[in-house]
Amino acid sequence: MRMNGFDVREFLQAASAAAVESGSGQSTRRQPAAALEGAAGAPARPSYSPVVIEGLVRIIEFFLVAFVGVATHRIYLAGVIPFDFTYLVLVVGLASLTVVVLQAAGAYAVSAFRAFFLFGLRILAAWTLVILIALMAVFFLKIGGNVSRVWLASLYVAGAGALILERLVLSIVVSRMTRAGRFDRRTAIVGGGDAAEAIIKRLDAQPESGIRVVGVFDDRGEDRSPEVIAGYPKLGTVDDLVDYARRTQLDLVIFTLPISAEKRILQMLAKLWVLPIDIRLSAHTSKLRLRPRAYSYIGSVPVLDVFDKPIADWDLVLKWLFDKVVGSILLILVSPILLMTAIAVKLDSRGPVLFRQKRYGFNNELIEVFKFRSMHVDQCDPTASRLVTKGDPRVTRVGRFIRKTSIDELPQLFNVVFKGDLSLVGPRPHAIHAKAENRLYDQVVDGYFARHKVKPGITGWAQVNGWRGETDTEEKIQRRVEYDLYYIENWSVFFDIYILAVTPFALFKSDNAY
Repeated sequence: MRMNGFDVREFLQAASAAAVESGSGQSTRRQPAAALEGAAGAPARPSYSPVVIEGLVRIIEFFLVAFVGVATHRIYLAGVIPFDFTYLVLVVGLASLTVVVLQAAGAYAVSAFRAFFLFGLRILAAWTLVILIALMAVFFLKIGGNVSRVWLASLYVAGAGALILERLVLSIVVSRMTRAGRFDRRTAIVGGGDAAEAIIKRLDAQPESGIRVVGVFDDRGEDRSPEVIAGYPKLGTVDDLVDYARRTQLDLVIFTLPISAEKRILQMLAKLWVLPIDIRLSAHTSKLRLRPRAYSYIGSVPVLDVFDKPIADWDLVLKWLFDKVVGSILLILVSPILLMTAIAVKLDSRGPVLFRQKRYGFNNELIEVFKFRSMHVDQCDPTASRLVTKGDPRVTRVGRFIRKTSIDELPQLFNVVFKGDLSLVGPRPHAIHAKAENRLYDQVVDGYFARHKVKPGITGWAQVNGWRGETDTEEKIQRRVEYDLYYIENWSVFFDIYILAVTPFALFKSDNAY
């Protein structure tokens, strides 16, 4: 199983070796929990992806120009000249060309959305160029007799007004969102000293980059890494950083350590790669000079990409839409099964129909998932401290059937459609005290919590490959995690569709489901 070009297990082995070799020289100072809670502060408001916002503006302006084209035809030419294929091609072509020209003019960036007065003239110039190109096309294609000059002139004036008004509203909205921090990328700096101070000052000098530094984390003591660096406090060690990222929103981690500090970097990455964040290695102080295309840039600061958030920007939107639309359809289709199962559970044994269980969700957040109750009410095990085994007396008669067929999981569609804390497809959420051979899962598998870099799902890649049901051995949970990590690193909407499609067939292989 490979991740971002290298094998996860090889990476963890290298990181463990580095930790053993260099661990004795590292400080073990940890921030008290209360201090870390204070540093995290109130939960941060969710931020919006600039990539998605920029894409939405392109879509809006495409349809805005198309609407103006159709509307001007209706107003000036209705009943005189029909809206035929020529006008349809012109409207779609003008709308598409507008987006292309505005893109070339640099008008599709969050900074451009805020600067209305700076970009207003550029918008007018771009729109004028679009109309001139349209006039040239009409002339050279010799279709001037089929296109009304009144329509083109009216379209130019109306389109200019519509685009300027839309950009004015957009600048007000985006400026307010920017002041509220809705585009901020909350960033932690790993490593102190002069290198950290240099990169912080450089980032602070570029507010348009959207980077908001929250603090510094370093394993070294005060003699090598002061408590305040470039005005930002040192909040703790790398271990504290993991806790911090679980308590509040964190989008990005930048290492300021030199590339030559390979062992320290590996040791820290072994702790951080399980988080659903982007991890970058600063290259601005490195003497190693690669080709410019080898770097990505945060503002003007060159960095090397180490880990990316698995599902972000438009991928996140697509997965959300897939869950809501397909989940709603499935919920309607299985509603008769849900009703019949509820009646059967109620008639079979006393107690509630549904069972709620705490499980780990995205970024280790505790979520409450719904299931049909499959055990006697006085023998339910909310924390799953004891695995269900074959012939388990705690399971009811109806419970054996619905567990074997996974019908007990169907109420989790409510989690997907209404609560939004589950996905249709993803790593299965495990109960918080689930064990394999009397050891908690995270004690059995290195990097176990990397499963939580995405939302958990009702079904998953591990389940359709036969790894469902009882996890009584360490090998079973290790294999599940391997398949889960493969899914995370290779996610696509088509992968989700495939897993959903083969899930019903995988249910026939239920030897391990009790």
